[in-house]
Amino acid sequence: MKKLIFIFLLVTITIQAQEGKHEKIKAYKTAYITEKLSLTSSEAEKFWPIYNKFDDKFRDLRKKERSEIFQKLREGLDNLNDAEANELIDVSLTIESEEVALRKQLITELRKVISPKKIIILKKAEDDFKRELLDRYRNSKGEKGPKGPK
Repeated sequence: MKKLIFIFLLVTITIQAQEGKHEKIKAYKTAYITEKLSLTSSEAEKFWPIYNKFDDKFRDLRKKERSEIFQKLREGLDNLNDAEANELIDVSLTIESEEVALRKQLITELRKVISPKKIIILKKAEDDFKRELLDRYRNSKGEKGPKGPK
């Protein structure tokens, strides 16, 4: 119970202290993952610097993907010739390879500070967090499915 109160206070203080959606989401993600992994203060002290370093690198890769691939796709698939399509495929594969390499590095570093079971729980927590964030976004926009409200 104390841990949940601490996490709630951490999120509240962080959200109030920082501006912008990105910072709020990052604070919420930090609290979410901390709770799901049941990190001790000692583990958290070692875990978060490693995780944040790699999270920044993953964000850079997503920016690269948006700028190099998605922008080209927004311009229209009909405008792509075969050489440009092949170039996009190669860029996409390179980015995917870089993501896998980063994930391997992250896991190698995390093995030194948390248990293998917590590393597996981390992957699930990240996926659950993304799903929950997407659900919240959809609900805030009042998105309707093909048959009306959910």
